[in-house]
Amino acid sequence: MDQSESSQNRTVEPVIYKVQVTTGQGLLTGTFDLISIVLVGTNGESPKQYLNQFGMTCCQGSMAEVELACDCDLGPILLIRLQKEPYSWFPQSSWYCNTVQVTSPQGEAFRFPCYKWIEGYCIVSFREGTAHTPSDDTHCLQRRHRQEELQLRHRKYGWKEYLPKVPWCADIDTTATIEYNIKYSFPKSTAFFGRGSTALFEAKLKGFLYKPYSWEKLEDIRKIFWFYHTPVSEFVFQHWKDDAFFGYQFLNGINPIKIQKCTSIPTNFPVTPEMVAATLGRSTTLQEELKKGTIYLVDYKILENIPTVLLNSRPQYIAAPLCLLHQKPSGEVLPLAIQLSQQPGPQSPIFLPTDEEWLWTLAKTWVRNSEFHTHEVIAHLLRGHLMSETFSVATLRTLSMCHPLYKLLIPHLRYSIHINVLARTFLISQGGTFDKAIATGRRGLAVLLQRATDDLTYTQLCLPDDIEARGVGGLLHYYYRDDGLKIWEAIESFVSDIVGLYYKSDEAIQGDVELQAWVAEIFAMGFLSKETSGVPSAIASVQELIKYLTMVIFTCSAYHAAVNGGQFEMGAFMPNLPSSMRKPPPHVKAPRSLQDFLDTIPEMNVTSQVLSVLWVLRNESFDMKPLGYYDEEHFVEEAPKQVIGRFQEHLKRITSAIDSRNQTLTLPYTYLYPPNIENSTTI
Repeated sequence: MDQSESSQNRTVEPVIYKVQVTTGQGLLTGTFDLISIVLVGTNGESPKQYLNQFGMTCCQGSMAEVELACDCDLGPILLIRLQKEPYSWFPQSSWYCNTVQVTSPQGEAFRFPCYKWIEGYCIVSFREGTAHTPSDDTHCLQRRHRQEELQLRHRKYGWKEYLPKVPWCADIDTTATIEYNIKYSFPKSTAFFGRGSTALFEAKLKGFLYKPYSWEKLEDIRKIFWFYHTPVSEFVFQHWKDDAFFGYQFLNGINPIKIQKCTSIPTNFPVTPEMVAATLGRSTTLQEELKKGTIYLVDYKILENIPTVLLNSRPQYIAAPLCLLHQKPSGEVLPLAIQLSQQPGPQSPIFLPTDEEWLWTLAKTWVRNSEFHTHEVIAHLLRGHLMSETFSVATLRTLSMCHPLYKLLIPHLRYSIHINVLARTFLISQGGTFDKAIATGRRGLAVLLQRATDDLTYTQLCLPDDIEARGVGGLLHYYYRDDGLKIWEAIESFVSDIVGLYYKSDEAIQGDVELQAWVAEIFAMGFLSKETSGVPSAIASVQELIKYLTMVIFTCSAYHAAVNGGQFEMGAFMPNLPSSMRKPPPHVKAPRSLQDFLDTIPEMNVTSQVLSVLWVLRNESFDMKPLGYYDEEHFVEEAPKQVIGRFQEHLKRITSAIDSRNQTLTLPYTYLYPPNIENSTTI
């Protein structure tokens, strides 16, 4: 036998790759469908290989292992293709693939973070998990996959205008059409709707939902959700009339972003030194306190002439107050004067703490009603939810899964689109909660949203800049500011370290086409291309990118927690946060009675509707992902994992400091307590 015959008869040894495919741990994540895999390397691709145990391989929380034989070495593995096919008579079922790991014959591991629902019978492909900016892709397969992925995302995730002159939203009409990968998990959805049904059932059972009447006495309001009282809601009930608690809420309540330093009394708010002398005391004057920087103002001009709806067939009213506050050396913030309109004059008196008890209480309650409207529509809906949705849709459309910024941001965008679709379906839709129980109704909400969008600035969204712009750096006991700045710093440090791993120069930032497309889309769709907002339409430097990313993550996590976490606690005793007022603001300083007060605040059925919603929107533990903790490992390299570990340690130090501080407080501030902050806007 000659040499050529020997070479032809020699058996070629196959090259063996070991593959591990992991299914998600969550409920209903497994599938009975057939799953196969193809490996794609720089030198070619493998044959199609089915995973073992047909119909049972990818069950909940499982890891399927298979050996895949190839005729030759495939080189570095760039892509995998997963195919989902019918199995026997079983119906099609969705499958949540966590990760795939491929080990080469040489022992080199290639990791593929998937973290996706795969629906229907289809073929899907995933990139190897090392983070790559567009300029990092050197192989034609990588570049082509990236292009095809973004083209698919553009088709899948679109924009639409929900209301004129407000941020655009995801092009999704109903919860039934939400794509699985942005949808609530089964436990999350069950908890959300179960809590809502329970709250409404209890209110119906007690009969409050069917009573369009004034409350007979204030104490009866607590009976709506008798078993859901917390230490904070009890504190609110006991202290809602106290001037000190009224002032405290501007600092550490659910709308801590409106208070600003007052260096001179506004011309349309003619408060005189004599008016406030009794409240300030003999040792000082209004002018002296203005010079000291201890006088603060809350201005609700944005509510002027907002249209209202009929509730229980009766007209509702909205005021546009001005409220002057003073911080005492002890740290207490006390109201000095309240004017319930923007136009001074005989029909717009200035109310003072020295006025008759129920008249002064009514004036403060009008301010709390203004707090309700500006909180729910501006602080919460616009700056929390609509901004999070803008960031989410832009990220899904413009950043490929292998982009380092996608890997950084995607945990902070979880469920943000779904919760907003729910809001558009049940809360701010035609005939929704706003039309049934809130003075603005949907029409007034639209006007207020338009005004707030026009006023929204980059400075407001960046906490350190906002604190400086409002002049509130010297406020004592301003725990929102103190805790918020610490968390901002922790996020900024985390972001800085991640950015430093993947961008070595300003030129790298400027040349990243996906990054620039992301920023441009947020500017266009979220801020309507308004240059006056100060929001960048492009990013030119590493430092600009760090600030921008910090703003995005802070908004989606800590900021939303601050304005969402206490809604039920602060509003459960409705006079502290009324959604409507049934009588116009008082035009004369005549004494008022408790009955006058009860006939002005919302009726039983309106109160029950609003509190049922606030109960649903409170923070929950079901499927909650705390800030900085990522159970999905989108980053596969060691360096970013170490950065995440440092971020978590930073947050632990903040947690410890807040624990120590809160032990000294009668009313602990917990809305920016890191374990209570969710990574994303989910509720």
